Amino acid sequence: MAEKPWESEGLTKEEYDMIIDILGREPNKTELGMYGVMWSEHCSYKNSKPVLKRFPTEGKHVLQGPGENAGIIDIGDNQAISFKIESHNHPSAIEPYQGAATGVGGIIRDIFTMGARPIASLNSLRFGELDDEHVRYLFAGVVEGIAGYGNCIGIPTVAGEVYFSNAYKGNPLVNAMCVGIMDHEDISTGRAAGVGNPVMVVGAATGRDGIQGASFASDELTEESEEDRPAVQVGDPFMEKLLLEASLELIKTGALVGIQDMGAAGLTSSASEMASRGGTGIELDIDLVPKREEGMTPYEVMLSESQERMLVVPKKGKEKLVKEIFSKWGLHAAVIGKVTGDGMIRVLNKGEVVAEVPARSLADDAPVYQRESRRPDYLDEVQNYDLSRLIEPTDYNQSLLEVLGSPNIASKEWVYQQYDHMVLVNTVVLPGSDAAVLRIKGTKKGLAMTTDGNGRYCYLDPERGGAIAVAEAARNIVCSGAKPLAITDGLNFGNPMDPEIFWQFEKSVDGISQACRALNTPVTGGNVSFYNESPEGAIYPTPVIGMVGLLEDINLATTHHFKDEEDIIILLGETKEELGGSEYLKVVHNLEVGRIPELDLGLEKKVQETCLEAIKAGIVKSAHDCSDGGLAVNLAESCISSGLGARIKIETDLPPAALLFSESQSRIVITVTKDNLAKVEELAKKHAIPFTKLGEVMGDRLIINNLIDLEVEEMKRRWQESIPSRMEE
Repeated sequence: MAEKPWESEGLTKEEYDMIIDILGREPNKTELGMYGVMWSEHCSYKNSKPVLKRFPTEGKHVLQGPGENAGIIDIGDNQAISFKIESHNHPSAIEPYQGAATGVGGIIRDIFTMGARPIASLNSLRFGELDDEHVRYLFAGVVEGIAGYGNCIGIPTVAGEVYFSNAYKGNPLVNAMCVGIMDHEDISTGRAAGVGNPVMVVGAATGRDGIQGASFASDELTEESEEDRPAVQVGDPFMEKLLLEASLELIKTGALVGIQDMGAAGLTSSASEMASRGGTGIELDIDLVPKREEGMTPYEVMLSESQERMLVVPKKGKEKLVKEIFSKWGLHAAVIGKVTGDGMIRVLNKGEVVAEVPARSLADDAPVYQRESRRPDYLDEVQNYDLSRLIEPTDYNQSLLEVLGSPNIASKEWVYQQYDHMVLVNTVVLPGSDAAVLRIKGTKKGLAMTTDGNGRYCYLDPERGGAIAVAEAARNIVCSGAKPLAITDGLNFGNPMDPEIFWQFEKSVDGISQACRALNTPVTGGNVSFYNESPEGAIYPTPVIGMVGLLEDINLATTHHFKDEEDIIILLGETKEELGGSEYLKVVHNLEVGRIPELDLGLEKKVQETCLEAIKAGIVKSAHDCSDGGLAVNLAESCISSGLGARIKIETDLPPAALLFSESQSRIVITVTKDNLAKVEELAKKHAIPFTKLGEVMGDRLIINNLIDLEVEEMKRRWQESIPSRMEE
């Protein structure tokens, strides 16, 4: 072995010494490789575990919290949904199409592994500014990869978000989410139980792609990262569709003890995690693993991250049934070992033991670190920037057009028109509204789902930014007519060894936890992605919230576009002078500074309850969360999507820019008929929330006081053409 064998596996000398203590000897190359991937941050969460314990993870709807392939939430009538979000950032930075495609494939496998049929995909994406040619290449490749995989496997991509900032120029973020539905009796887990039960690998054959992919994801991107292309897996969505159907058919037979996706760290992670959860061991024979390449070593077979593979433990005697089901779908199903009672992962090659390590030491006993945490010095400067020094624009029409043309605000149709969002014909509310809504076939119920996050907010105030991400996700769910149930989170940060970055991580988790407790939306699982850095520096701290909600009656699904002339436009909540961290500040003044909006979680909950009660009463015609871009953008979007104008008259002491572009939280704009205005006002009084009649739907122009007077068509052109015109540069 090399003089410092641990270095090539991403381990420290101290960790190498721990492995020697565990084994009572020096590990061989295969064993060291297994520890290297399983003790990577990507698999072990060794830098984040202590902080993640702060999350609220229990609730009356939670059937499965963190610790399994995905979380499960009860939605009544013996039905449940499984959902999760995960990152595929580094692979997407190196090979955007396959990086994004295999990210989608991996999260879909996590869902059907739980026994759920996937019904929807979502995503959350971050890139540098679109004036950079390489950024445009990454953006186009990632979107194409998501579309290519999702469209081919036949799962609709129904919602998501895309943000652009130079903070992500060298390290884009690609977070993929999947939602599935199941009956309670079909819930499966990734456990290996029953000594003597067979262990089988099903799906695709094993190749050399993706070796050390988990370690690759646990390191910073450098100028040499292009050389790590072999660590990017290659996906086959048609193979995954077959695997999905075969797996769900197998689960229905009742012949299964456990099933586990072979994702990061491949056979090593699936075997050790299943054995550890079951308190058992697994013995594997490398010679029995179906391979697509000649001469693969035990190291390569155990660490391969070839896609579209699962590890299954059926009941003894059911091997033939498993093979018949997978053969019917044209897939491999091979017995490669057995469950043992000694707690060891034992790997055989040509009759010889080539690796023998305790399963728990791989899956659960990685070292856990409490990293140093320190508030960053930059916060004093950016938070205390004197915004009163800003020169107010002379033409607010021009300012609104500029903000509408910002890629962060502009239409994302260029993205979602590449996705099939109607396959399975469940989609009731299409991409572009506050949240996607899908019907639950055979019932009158529906599901709402969204992803939300704001890296700029978290850069300026990680704790409040984390809380706002949860609050905005919940507002989006409520605006669609659904009750928020639970979240999954994708936590994207830089190097945790940097005390300032670890502080950002801790504070973001604290903010998310506070908001989840206040809004009763527990965390059911998710993903931590550290080391999102490039030679240009660390990304903005970017926690992404994936949230699901339940509509008791799909007929009450609500959208954001105005419906009819003379409808009354109402603001629930209050606009304050809060321009810090706003899109207006970035676009018009080229500043990313200031104190981000306050968040009163008590008020937030009451505003959401008011809106939801009004929707359930059948009196709300449209509802739209007021967030990025402020009130002017909120109204403009509702005009653009409907083709109807609005005449707004607001009595206020706020400066014009704050009135139009402040991103104050806990605000929802709704429309009702004149006859229902008093009913909404009564509800607002009952819940003790601010209520303002803004104006009415009228004509083909948006008029706000004497500040804004624009044709809807002019706003629409700027909003629609922004991203396509930049992509053509």
